[in-house]
Amino acid sequence: MEKKKFYMTTAIAYTSGKPHIGNTYEIILADAIARYKRAQGYDVFFQTGTDEHGQKIELKAEEAGITPKEFVDNVAGEIKRIWDLSNTSYDKFIRTTDADHEAQVQKIFKKLYDQGDIYKGYYEGMYCTPCESFFTESQLVDGKCPDCGREVQPAKEEAYFFKMSKYADRLIEHINTHPEFIQPVSRKNEMMNNFLLPGLQDLCVSRTSFTWGIQVPFDPKHVVYVWLDALTNYITGIGYDVDGNSTEQFKKNWPADLHLIGKDIIRFHTIYWPIFLMALDLPLPKQVFGHPWLLQGDGKMSKSKGNVIYADDLADFFGVDAVRYFVLHEMPFENDGVITWELVVERLNSDLANTLGNLVNRTISMTNKYFGGVVADKGAAEPVDEELKAVVLETPKKIAEKMEGLHVADAITEIFTLFKRCNKYIDETMPWALAKDESKQDRLATVLYNLTESIAIGASLLEPFMPETSAKVLAQLNAKKRELEEMDTFGLYESGTKVTEKPEILFARLDLAEVLEKVNELFPAKKEEPAEPVIDIEPKEEISFDDFGKMQFQVGEIISCEAVKKSKKLLCSQVRIGSQVKQIVSGIKAHYTPEEMVGKKVMVLVNLKPAKLAGVLSEGMILCAEGENGELSLMVPEKKMPAGAEIS
Repeated sequence: MEKKKFYMTTAIAYTSGKPHIGNTYEIILADAIARYKRAQGYDVFFQTGTDEHGQKIELKAEEAGITPKEFVDNVAGEIKRIWDLSNTSYDKFIRTTDADHEAQVQKIFKKLYDQGDIYKGYYEGMYCTPCESFFTESQLVDGKCPDCGREVQPAKEEAYFFKMSKYADRLIEHINTHPEFIQPVSRKNEMMNNFLLPGLQDLCVSRTSFTWGIQVPFDPKHVVYVWLDALTNYITGIGYDVDGNSTEQFKKNWPADLHLIGKDIIRFHTIYWPIFLMALDLPLPKQVFGHPWLLQGDGKMSKSKGNVIYADDLADFFGVDAVRYFVLHEMPFENDGVITWELVVERLNSDLANTLGNLVNRTISMTNKYFGGVVADKGAAEPVDEELKAVVLETPKKIAEKMEGLHVADAITEIFTLFKRCNKYIDETMPWALAKDESKQDRLATVLYNLTESIAIGASLLEPFMPETSAKVLAQLNAKKRELEEMDTFGLYESGTKVTEKPEILFARLDLAEVLEKVNELFPAKKEEPAEPVIDIEPKEEISFDDFGKMQFQVGEIISCEAVKKSKKLLCSQVRIGSQVKQIVSGIKAHYTPEEMVGKKVMVLVNLKPAKLAGVLSEGMILCAEGENGELSLMVPEKKMPAGAEIS
């Protein structure tokens, strides 16, 4: 009987630098799912890789004094090293600089252009270089990029656009009729309410302001913009061909069963990617899962913040499987998880060293002490045995249910619930007390057999999540890995088998203070930038809220400005406030030229009684901040505001 296929992908990692543990979490999560699917009997094809084009990489390569290709070769090698170090079982590592991928992207672009889905125009908007995305003013958050929160710059350039609205209704219908398509549901609601239902804008799919990208075949001054290049890796990597000569592998594996991605790129995978596929007349992926972030302490990891933790550093301290356990166990289904050195030590000591490691060590040690290492089922059963067996036999079913819904953290918790039940069974049966009674030898042997069998099943279930640990435990028990279909039976461990003579310590308990001391030696904290100076001024008499309410502050736009004759300090500005224009004289000539003033939006005290300064009427006051050396700075609104907006 032919195996049922399961094609899954991760997002391809951007080659701007070494991936931190938050990036690495995704490949470990994907690996756990892929390994479990293989255990279920699926023919799994698991693809990952690197996204290697774009302006950000071109700039970084220039800073490093090397070519963009040299730069991405170095970073892609580092990413692959981290993925391999994390013991991930991917089947293909694609790079968007692969020649076959680049050739197909060019053909895809031309096909979409020829059929009228792509057209040439101009793009004008606010551009975020790190995200390589354009935004309108209304899409910005506090004047910054809505995706990464960084500064944006105004930009205008010739570009090709994709007609997104042409396919929007079809995509909305697909999402509504396929509730499993976007997971978790909160991500689906976000996409529908924030992007699809308000109406899609056409998408910029080419750039001319940099050259590090795949050339548009019929217009070589343009390069294909990041998302049309990057997203298509999911089909080019398995042999898609625009001309109809796709490989058997593509025909077998597409559509993808699962795209596993970070929640920050859910929009690109659930709106842009499905629409591209519709335009190519290809089926949509069955499911896109936007996982949460793994945060350092209480914030997103950032190299600029100096709070980045890397997978290889963690593995050096704790071992690969301990790292895998932590990130898989500590990440909720929808909400962000948190990682710190302290939390990893706590989990390793409590769950790995105590619950699992101590259980395996005690069981093997008692078997060696009382029976020379031979595990035998003597059939001396008691009611407490059935309670243990019930937990053990229910665990595979619970894991199957959790993994079906991609609740991976809950699945691994079920395995450790099994191990905790084994520890409780030891407390209930007290093998050390049984050993003192010659008449209880068969009962003692049966207890140790039940423990060994339970651990063997638990270790087999652990394989997708902690493959090395699973293999070590089974090797010490001299047990075969149990297949999932065999786990509905308790007692398959062969009676009379001998365990290892000297059990290996799976996870040694760690002293938190020693770990933190070593961490601080190896990774000294970044020196904090000196705090900006502050100024204390002489306080004035308190005023009441009514006093404050009498003052009228509004945003004013300076439409003209000139120096006041006969004065070394004064500028006279014509300030538009709503539908009227007021003349305001300000003593800021030493800090601003008249030319600098024109066009600025400023904070104005509007209802100040008019007065003459150097013989010129002033009808208000423009507000400024004053530094300790007397330098002045105009108070301007942080966001774009119309002239006349009230300040309260």
